[in-house]
Amino acid sequence: MPQVRLPTIPPDAFDASQRTAVAHFEATRQAAVFGPFEPLLHSPELMTRASDMGLYLRYGSAIGLRLSEFVILLIARAWSQDFEWSVHAEIAARQGIAPDTIAAIADGRRPDTLTDDEAILYEFVGELLATRRLSDVTYARASTRFGEKGVIDVVGIAGYYSLLAMVLNVARTPVPDGAATLPRFF
Repeated sequence: MPQVRLPTIPPDAFDASQRTAVAHFEATRQAAVFGPFEPLLHSPELMTRASDMGLYLRYGSAIGLRLSEFVILLIARAWSQDFEWSVHAEIAARQGIAPDTIAAIADGRRPDTLTDDEAILYEFVGELLATRRLSDVTYARASTRFGEKGVIDVVGIAGYYSLLAMVLNVARTPVPDGAATLPRFF
C-alpha cells in the first residue's frame, strides 16, 4: 500500500483557522472530522465550505437520500475511490439500493436491476463523466423526472463527490479496517 499523503493533523498542531474549521465541522455534523475532511483540513476554509455543501447535497437535495447515494456510488466507482465506496455502499444498501445494483456498479457493469429513476441517473452521470456534456435527450429525461433543481442537484452531487474522491486519491486515504476495495480498471 502506498504511503499516506496529507496525514491527519494532530489536534495539538492545529493553527487557529484549523481549530475554527474543526469546531464548525463538529457543530454542524455532530461528528469528529473524518475521511476526506482530514486531508481537507490542510485547507481549513475549503474544508468548511465543502462540508457545508456536502450537508445540503447529501441530506437536502431534490432527489432525496436514496438516489443521492446511488449517484455517490457511480462517482466512487468512476474515480476508483475505495474509502468513498466503503462508506457509501453500506449506506446505499440501507437506503434501498438493490445489492445486485451495488455489485454491478462495483464491477463496472450496467446493473440489470435499475429502477426507472436509477436508470435516468445512471445515464445522466455516465454521459456527463464520459462526454463532459449532457445531450438534449438525457437532459430532457432528467429534467422531466427531477425538475431543473433536481438536475442541478445531481450535477452538484457528482461534482462534490468527485472533489472528495480526488482529495482522497491524492491523499491516499486508507479504507477503514476490513473494508473491501474496488477492482481497478486502469
